Amino acid sequence: MANSLPVAVATGSEKARSEMIITPILLEVRKILQQNVSLFSGEDFTVDYETGLDGICDYLISRSPEMLEIEAPAVAVVEAQKADLKTGIGPCVAEMVAMQKFNEAKGQPISVIYGCVSNGTQWRFLKLEEKIVSIDLNDYALPPVDEILGMLVWMVRDG
Repeated sequence: MANSLPVAVATGSEKARSEMIITPILLEVRKILQQNVSLFSGEDFTVDYETGLDGICDYLISRSPEMLEIEAPAVAVVEAQKADLKTGIGPCVAEMVAMQKFNEAKGQPISVIYGCVSNGTQWRFLKLEEKIVSIDLNDYALPPVDEILGMLVWMVRDG
């Protein structure tokens, strides 16, 4: 990451930030959890088209190790942004609600769904419990990566 961080920041594109910063961090989360979770990027996650819970999610993490298709329980979503984290909060919440409905429909409801909005160098965390969304108003900076990794691992494994 030491080599890719400056390149991703300098180019400034959302794609560069996603590929060079966010993806390696999420792959490290999967490695820490001994490949017992799955990670999806750019997957169609249409849960309920009529209510607008449809579209492509930037990143989705499931507690299932299955990598061929998204399986319940889906536990966390990461919404990538080019710059302003606030613009990603709405889409992130919608994806969290979709995950909640997806898990219920698959017979594996979980009490809390987590979300994160990141531009690669800043991370903001969200939590959906029943119908209540909590947003951590702190933005966590990268580097260092340890705090971000710790929070993501906890969300997926223990949250």
